[in-house]
Amino acid sequence: MNDKKSVPPFAALRAFEAYGRLGGFRKAAQALSVDHAVISRHLRALEAIIGTALIERQRGAEHWLTADGRAYHARISKALDDIAAATDALRHRHQDRFLIWCSPGFANNWLLERLMDFNARFPAIDLALRPSDEPVKFTINEADGDIRYLRNGDEAHLPAGLRRDELARPNVFPVASPRFVATMEDRLNTVHDLLQFRLLHEDGDLEWRTWLSAHGITHDRPLPGPRLWHANTTMDAARSGQGIALTNHFLLAKSLEDGTLVKVLPRQEPLRRVELGAYNLIAREDRWNNISLIRFRQWIREGVQKSGHSEDAQ
Repeated sequence: MNDKKSVPPFAALRAFEAYGRLGGFRKAAQALSVDHAVISRHLRALEAIIGTALIERQRGAEHWLTADGRAYHARISKALDDIAAATDALRHRHQDRFLIWCSPGFANNWLLERLMDFNARFPAIDLALRPSDEPVKFTINEADGDIRYLRNGDEAHLPAGLRRDELARPNVFPVASPRFVATMEDRLNTVHDLLQFRLLHEDGDLEWRTWLSAHGITHDRPLPGPRLWHANTTMDAARSGQGIALTNHFLLAKSLEDGTLVKVLPRQEPLRRVELGAYNLIAREDRWNNISLIRFRQWIREGVQKSGHSEDAQ
């Protein structure tokens, strides 16, 4: 069975619908913002496809469509109306929904538990959250906003037409399970001593290298430890005692509070504050003043600032 249906070109159908509704080449051309010769060409092509005359070309005819043309026009008009209605319904459904994408670590460990507060304060906004490792394709309107951690310098490479609001630039520090820290005994006196132990990495050792460099440490050889490719996986590995991970307050405040992870602190050298990047809310510039986006931006900035104060107090 052949599932391929015989459907004329859509441009020809639109031209025919406009011609039949408005009664002339020039009126149809004006409605579709094309030259009247384009309308004529589309209609001749449509007649050739169907194999019958649709337009009444005899002078003095009572109607500008033939009998076949009038019958066909009635059905085509209804079909185009149905397409328009379906498109509008889908567009309005997505316009009513306010969709935010977010990096999974930030979404699962900080944002998700706070959404009830947003919903209570702004019940008219139908907020949907999608954790994703991939950034939003704003060119096809995949989402209204994207919360993304950008490493230092990455913000300069945002595509044209996008705007960002820097939410937080958190301090990055090493953590491990209490059991793993206990195995260090008296071997961790300086930051350099961390190189004796198993370091956990996401997609490479750049983050650790940059953090160590901020403490005046360079290392020519590959750093020890596995690549785990995901922030949540890296934190799970740290909790299970597999090594030391770099993280920030937004990704593991609960784990620090319940004691499943602890900060790794050298005995004889204080850790410096190291900011490797920032969390940003990114959106299209032409949507920046959308009221739902404004409300969300103000709300999340307020919450992030409170969390930042909590971090400083620890």
